[in-house]
Amino acid sequence: MSVRSIVSFVAALAVLVVTRADAADPRDTLAVVKRSVVAVGTFERGRAPPFLFRGSGFAAANGRIIVTNAHVLPGVVDSARNESLAILIPGSDATEPQVREVHRIAVDVGADLAVLGLEGEALPPLKIGDSDQIREGQEILMTGFPIGAILGAFAATHRGIVSAITPIAIPQARAAELEPALVRRLTTGVFPVFQLDATAYPGNSGSPIYDPATGDVVGIVNMVFVKGTKESALSQPSGITYAVPAKHIAALLASLPRANPK
Repeated sequence: MSVRSIVSFVAALAVLVVTRADAADPRDTLAVVKRSVVAVGTFERGRAPPFLFRGSGFAAANGRIIVTNAHVLPGVVDSARNESLAILIPGSDATEPQVREVHRIAVDVGADLAVLGLEGEALPPLKIGDSDQIREGQEILMTGFPIGAILGAFAATHRGIVSAITPIAIPQARAAELEPALVRRLTTGVFPVFQLDATAYPGNSGSPIYDPATGDVVGIVNMVFVKGTKESALSQPSGITYAVPAKHIAALLASLPRANPK
């Protein structure tokens, strides 16, 4: 190999290394993911405020599918007052947030997941990753709307690791500690969840947790459902964040009719 060929090879290798480093930059990943994260709530024109924030969600599948937690959805939507289930899409610096109506497609009560349908223009969908490959110590990013009703439609990102992979419910040593939520979980099925060292706040439920290098979703933040089961004996919340693994999202999406392509 000539000197010129060696120099060309080294230069090409350097470009490849830089490109891979750039692709793995979490700042770039975050910028892409934020385009897919939405606030979930209800909308009623004439109400103050018109959009009532309930949690977070993100676009998946064909971009007209919104994934969130089942407990984020309201029990009743008052159609008599023209109230509707809706998402709020944050605007850029030059545009206002956009409210779009959605409808329920499917709910998995056991995993506290919900899938909503979005009409019209699709959003950039996030890829559902293989959560079975996640190990303790995995770095993650979490993007959603903490305290969204107060802080507004400005998605915030927290960084952390998967600090433990633990059962969603742990049997208590004494019968007196068996709260109703814990009993229901133990009788309906126990599965592993991710315990995170990143702090979630009210409004983060439904936020995707994802790989900082690829943006692949590996789980969905779930505070009310999981914490109410795991920490039912505690009088004060611990501040620990939990997430349901993405395999349950993938299973729910796979169960959708072909009218909602993946």
